[in-house]
Amino acid sequence: MAGRVVVVTGASGGIGRAVARAFGARNDRVGLLARGEAGLDGAAEDVRRAGGRALAVPTDVADHRQVEAAAEQMERRLGPIDIWVNVAFTSVFAPFTEITPEEFRRVTEVTYLGYVYGTRAALEHMAPRDHGTIVQVGSTLAYRGIPLQSAYCGAKHAIQGFTEALRCELLHQNSRVRITMVQLPAVNTPQFDWVLNRLPNRPRPVAPVYQPEVAARAVVHAADHPGRREYWVGGRTVTTLMANRLVPGVLDRYLARTGYEAQQTDEPADPKRPFNLWEPVDGRGGRDFGAHGAFDDEAVNRSLQAWVARRPGLAAAAGALLAGLLASRLRRR
Repeated sequence: MAGRVVVVTGASGGIGRAVARAFGARNDRVGLLARGEAGLDGAAEDVRRAGGRALAVPTDVADHRQVEAAAEQMERRLGPIDIWVNVAFTSVFAPFTEITPEEFRRVTEVTYLGYVYGTRAALEHMAPRDHGTIVQVGSTLAYRGIPLQSAYCGAKHAIQGFTEALRCELLHQNSRVRITMVQLPAVNTPQFDWVLNRLPNRPRPVAPVYQPEVAARAVVHAADHPGRREYWVGGRTVTTLMANRLVPGVLDRYLARTGYEAQQTDEPADPKRPFNLWEPVDGRGGRDFGAHGAFDDEAVNRSLQAWVARRPGLAAAAGALLAGLLASRLRRR
């Protein structure tokens, strides 16, 4: 399955960077879309060193014209697109009332509409050929909102609903284009150094934290096996989403009590730190942030749950066991 044409949005850093590198290691031709040119240059070099071919196109995914033009360029220079991976996002760490309407709109345009525009651009090329796979990189927050990330949670919920609706349409059309979603846990990415932050301390991912390579392996597997409607990565993702189905009110109160502290370090925030809401912090001549954030000392590079999820028989047995354990615990309470 090597030698395919893969397009990755948000490829300049974090999960998108790790995903691009993972496809490059399979000798794929990888199209890289993002705003930050320093990060794009670094991602292209990563792909080439891994063994793939790279084409970087600076693109703001919130502008559908730029996304469509980038897709056309990928088709001309790399060949017919086989896989499109939507990753690009931005966010604001703040209580809802401290996020301006303009900021909320921008997060929605990038994080939600960026997926819509990327999916549309992919389908315009895949549908006539009746071939292709679209992978939506989601989050536990696509199902379970948490405090201090209302704009991001709203966008991820919207992606979930949009993807489900589109999947039904593709099934109705008997299309061979597949769409799947990968729901991720907290990941050690540079986003915590470049998102707009109005918290008193530096933002951080909610523990346990995984390295972006864990996410990348899950995305590559989903692209290879798109018949499954979605994949969950990380034990905390599974327990959180199951608890949200069974006792959402309890989870509301738990997150109200713990969610603020769990998303901040003990280090005071720097009010002068640049952020990427409107402009990339890794613009031309800027810093290349790479795939990893500042939490390498605690992030893990393996997920037993993700390994099990890639094996359907084990996943079914583990799911039944976990559901039984949760039901038993709830009955005792």
